[in-house]
Amino acid sequence: MRWKVHSEQPLYQDPWLDIRLADVEITGGRHLSHRVIRTSPGAGAVVVGEHQRVLLIWRHRFITDTWGWEIPLGGIHPGESPEGAAAREVEEETGWRPGPMRPLTVVQPTPGISDSRHMIYLADGATHIGAPTEDWEAERVEWVPLADVPELVARQEIVSGTSMAALLYAFTTASEK
Repeated sequence: MRWKVHSEQPLYQDPWLDIRLADVEITGGRHLSHRVIRTSPGAGAVVVGEHQRVLLIWRHRFITDTWGWEIPLGGIHPGESPEGAAAREVEEETGWRPGPMRPLTVVQPTPGISDSRHMIYLADGATHIGAPTEDWEAERVEWVPLADVPELVARQEIVSGTSMAALLYAFTTASEK
């Protein structure tokens, strides 16, 4: 059954997020008050270099107090294309300029509570241009074998939903070739 939204009321808004309370009709004409988080879309990239290694950042997430490997990912600036945003995020967070990019997948990491949508690209190679411009994003930047991704997921060293989905998809499609 498709739920029917009758209304949404703002609870909190700032430039980063918009939290709302939705009046939703579910089965049997019953109504449910459901919180909804609205966000701007994001873009990121799985950068695959020599020897099937992927460019990852090792970072701490204070909200969950966890460390993990992630792909470069961030917001799309006004007037910027998703592909341009993904390339910019790679440069800012890693100090590497991605090579040619093509769409890989779209991830909605938490569709039960949020409309967050991440456009993910696959980049063929990268050129080192210097230190990351956003030094607060990552503890370290490394080229990690794509073949190691399933084990990193199993060890909970990749826990970010978008990074996990994109990397496992890249791993699966690479192994099909």
